[in-house]
Amino acid sequence: VVIDQLTTYQESVKKDSTRQMIALDSLIPDILYDLRYATENNFMRRRMYPAATHRTFLRKAAALALAGVQQELKQQGLRLKVFDAYRPYSVTVAFWELVKDERYVAHPGKGSGHNRGLAIDCTLIDSAGHELNMGTGFDDFTSQAHHHYTQLPQEVLNNRQILRKAMEKGGFAPYESEWWHYAWPDNRQYEALDI
Repeated sequence: VVIDQLTTYQESVKKDSTRQMIALDSLIPDILYDLRYATENNFMRRRMYPAATHRTFLRKAAALALAGVQQELKQQGLRLKVFDAYRPYSVTVAFWELVKDERYVAHPGKGSGHNRGLAIDCTLIDSAGHELNMGTGFDDFTSQAHHHYTQLPQEVLNNRQILRKAMEKGGFAPYESEWWHYAWPDNRQYEALDI
C-alpha cells in the first residue's frame, strides 16, 4: 500500500499516533544534515528531492530512538550526520530503474524502510563537524561498504563499530551491504508514503 495523499496520511495518524512523521531537527536540534538526494552529489547524479529540502523525517518511534542515539554518541564527543531518512516511494521507483539490484536499492514491489519513514542513512562526525573515516563514501556499491568486509584500516573498523553499536543499542538494525543504513524493526506494518 502506498499513501500518496497528505489527507490520507493525516487520517492514518489520527487513528494511530505512532504513524506520525517527525522532523528530526525538531527532536535533535544539533543533528547535522547532508541530504544527498536534494543535491546532485549522489549515485543518480541528479536531484531526487526539491533543492530546498533541508530537513528529513522518521516515524515517531524511530525518531525518538534516534534522539537517544544522538545523546549516547554525544557522551563520546560524537554526533550523527544524516544523508537520508524518509524517502518518497517515487524516488525508490527511479532508483530501481537505474540500479535493479536489491542489495543496494529496494524493489518497488516491496517498497523500502525509507518509504515507510523507518530507515536512516547516517554517519558519525566529531565535535568539529568532521566525518569519521568509514572506509568508503555514502552509496558506495562495492563489497568494501559491507559490514562484514574487514580488509580495512583498524580505525575504519572501529568507527563503523561505534556507529553500529550505538544504532543497535537504540533499537535499529544494520543492513549488511551498507555501513550507513539502519532500519527500525517491523517496518512492513507501515504503509509506504509518496507525499
